[in-house]
Amino acid sequence: MASVLVVEDDQFVRSALIRHLTDAAHTVRSVGTALEALREVAHHRFDLVVLDLGLPDLDGSEALKMLRGITDVPVIVATARDDETEIVRLLNAGADDYLTKPFSVEHLSARMAAVLRRARGPAGEPPPSTVIRVGGLAIDPLRRQAELDGVRLDLTRREFDLLAFLAGRPGVVVPRKELLAEVWQQSYGDDQTIDVHLSWLRRKLGETAARPRYLHTLRGVGVKLEPPGPAVLP
Repeated sequence: MASVLVVEDDQFVRSALIRHLTDAAHTVRSVGTALEALREVAHHRFDLVVLDLGLPDLDGSEALKMLRGITDVPVIVATARDDETEIVRLLNAGADDYLTKPFSVEHLSARMAAVLRRARGPAGEPPPSTVIRVGGLAIDPLRRQAELDGVRLDLTRREFDLLAFLAGRPGVVVPRKELLAEVWQQSYGDDQTIDVHLSWLRRKLGETAARPRYLHTLRGVGVKLEPPGPAVLP
């Protein structure tokens, strides 16, 4: 079962969703505004977010953009808008799926199951894979595990994808456009998304932009990952 955040300002709809998801054995937290949703995802790990677009403090499409700046948690957008152009824009902005209101709980359950299957990957134990090693980093792409100096790293799905992609090209400067295309599967996007994920990844690698060890940003060019150089004695 999944940990789900419901972002819905209509108390009647919200209560119905909470009741249905709880009955289906999901763990549910709920909020009624975009800012509350951002605080929730910053402090708790969720498997999925159900996001209403008609929020009182911020349009849901803007909330989606802000969510994508800090997390890669799968998002199902719930909207009364059925304009195809708007739906395509939301999917390109990072939504994993959408539901047009009104919708049945059975329809929501089916969409949730499909999104969670895609996010979690194939069931069962993955086969042995080649571990990528760069300095003290060891990255297993199939098992989606990463270690630094023998210590397991707690990475989000997008952080792992970014680290694995760069580690597979050690010492190579990867343009931001290529990162968006290969890691985010987007042909265009906001550089801030990359910067936020790099900042979070650096923190987990024990480094900063001012004092990089593995991740190096070349302003106006791109990003590269390479092993730390030898320590220099004072």
